[in-house]
Amino acid sequence: MTKVTLRGYIVVPEADLHLVKSELVKHIALTRAEKGCLTFEVIQSDTNPRQFSVYEEFTDKESFGAHQARVKQSRWGEVTVNVERHYKITEES
Repeated sequence: MTKVTLRGYIVVPEADLHLVKSELVKHIALTRAEKGCLTFEVIQSDTNPRQFSVYEEFTDKESFGAHQARVKQSRWGEVTVNVERHYKITEES
């Protein structure tokens, strides 16, 4: 199995910040319940309220791919359409 790890951050436009924050709790809960999710953290910066660090681990490529597909079609995907994503994805056997 090849574990997939995503590290990075997102920057939320000021106009979308309230909506993104209101959807975040549900997004975290849904992701953590997904098959293959080992870790999923999204934490708002103390110094820049528009920036959120993101760290996630999935057991394999298939689980990570299923997560990505679900997110694109979810409410979270809708409310974060204008978010800047800065991620590094690594795979580890």
